[in-house]
Amino acid sequence: MPLASARPLARPFRLDGRLALKLFVLTILGVLVAAPLLRILFETLDPDAIVAWSDVTSGRLSRNLLWLPLGNTLILGVGVACGCVLIGGFLAWLVVMTDVPFRRTIGLMATLPFMIPSFATALAWGSLFRNSRVGGQTGFLEGLGFAVPDWLAWGMVPTLIVLIAHYYSLAFTVIAAALATVNSDLVEAAQIAGAKRGRILMGIVLPVALPAVIAGASLTFAGAVSNFAAPALLGLPVRMQTMATRLYGLIEVGQTARGYVIAILLIVVSALFLWLGNKVISGRRSYATITGKGGRAKRFDLGPARLPLFGAAAIICLLTTVVPVAILIASSLAPSSSALFSSWTLHYWTGASDPSIAQGQVGIFSNPFIVSATGLTMALGVAVAVTTTIIGLIVAFVLARDGKGLLAGTINQISFLPLLVPGIAFGAAYIALFGAPIGPFPALYGTFVLLLIAGTAYLLPFSVQTGRAVIQQVSGDLDESARMTGAGFLRRLTAITVPLASRGLAAGGLIVFVKIMRDLSLVVLLFTPTMPVLSVLAYRYASEGFTQFANAITVVILVISIAATLLANQLQAKSQPWLKS
Repeated sequence: MPLASARPLARPFRLDGRLALKLFVLTILGVLVAAPLLRILFETLDPDAIVAWSDVTSGRLSRNLLWLPLGNTLILGVGVACGCVLIGGFLAWLVVMTDVPFRRTIGLMATLPFMIPSFATALAWGSLFRNSRVGGQTGFLEGLGFAVPDWLAWGMVPTLIVLIAHYYSLAFTVIAAALATVNSDLVEAAQIAGAKRGRILMGIVLPVALPAVIAGASLTFAGAVSNFAAPALLGLPVRMQTMATRLYGLIEVGQTARGYVIAILLIVVSALFLWLGNKVISGRRSYATITGKGGRAKRFDLGPARLPLFGAAAIICLLTTVVPVAILIASSLAPSSSALFSSWTLHYWTGASDPSIAQGQVGIFSNPFIVSATGLTMALGVAVAVTTTIIGLIVAFVLARDGKGLLAGTINQISFLPLLVPGIAFGAAYIALFGAPIGPFPALYGTFVLLLIAGTAYLLPFSVQTGRAVIQQVSGDLDESARMTGAGFLRRLTAITVPLASRGLAAGGLIVFVKIMRDLSLVVLLFTPTMPVLSVLAYRYASEGFTQFANAITVVILVISIAATLLANQLQAKSQPWLKS
């Protein structure tokens, strides 16, 4: 009888559970984030479409297709970044480091403008300053007899002002958080040594806050260059194009290859400035200001300047929060923007068709299409919040519990990649990937599914960040103990992590809900009559001259967004050190 072979039997290949989870997460991120961006690049490299690069960059139309829009985009980006840092930094300094009255109120109001959609502020600007250059209704000031110059009603100046009013909250939040870490002992020691306020500000406060200043400038620059709403409403009527509006126009008229080239270049511009900001921050010397000792807050005594500086801060906050909302509400009730505060009517809200008013348009709550769009938008917000929270939590779990190695690093980079991509470029990428059938799968353009997955991918970084924050609050020992007893990943996630972190996850989901409710840049290219979204309807009404209807829809978006934001803040209960005494 032959002897049995001495070779050991080969063991069946078993994929490690953690490795399998990482591969699963990487696949999801590849489909949601990487694939659309790669597809938009490959579309422009197709032999039939590669000529679009030369058309856009060096052809006879390149001046209008690229260089003029690029110049306007860079002017807006740099101007908004400088304005936001100045205003946000000024308010942060007042709230955190001085004895200005009503610091908490100023701090709260300084965070509100980002809650208001930029197209809402642009609509409010038009209701005040619109002149007769492009026809249609004139604004309130011209109705009072003032001759509003074109440069104030349309184009670069109003777009800059509106975007600064919208984005300075970002700079305020980042700089205020940095200023709150300044060691009061250093300031007090400098005062005892006889240093003047200017010397303390430039020698102590500014070096500590400089990384936050650069971060605030980078974020606001990226937001401004990707913004579609404000330049579309205030610039397009006088043919002022930015890269975002040019991209929208090219896709709308079917010149998709040229549009995709603009989208890629817009991504490069936004990503380059964010990279430069990070490079500057990482290349600086660090300053240790937290010593471990408890200390009382040391605030600058403003003296006689206390009330004037409070007045300046109050005016900024009121003009960027209360005034736009009040104008929108008044304009939705007034028969004309030139007479905002007289002859109010609810026609634009609940009225029936009247041929003598707005070409027979019914009020928004009497219009089945708008009522349906309201339900669809809220359903989209809830669906995106749920899917983004689930995927973000799984990604955050992988990064928090096993964040080492090449796979984890790749997952981390891809999950935050949408932050570098302007919303309108992201929408174009999804049209490129899902606008046509893929194998057995049908085209998704014009479906709820496309809006859902595009919104989920675009807002994924926010849910990942929220997920990491809440998972870090749950001890890893609990998860490890459950794993050793044989509990699988889903069992550990649903039985331990989710119950303990439910409030934080709910708050993060509400933030995502608010963002998709008021977003215009992402959905403006994905909009179809079968899938109406409120923000795009407001833009369409405004561009067609039905200002009151646009403002009424915008007020609805504001009410929903503010209610959800307040609920999120209540759940999150964040500690804001600059609001404490």
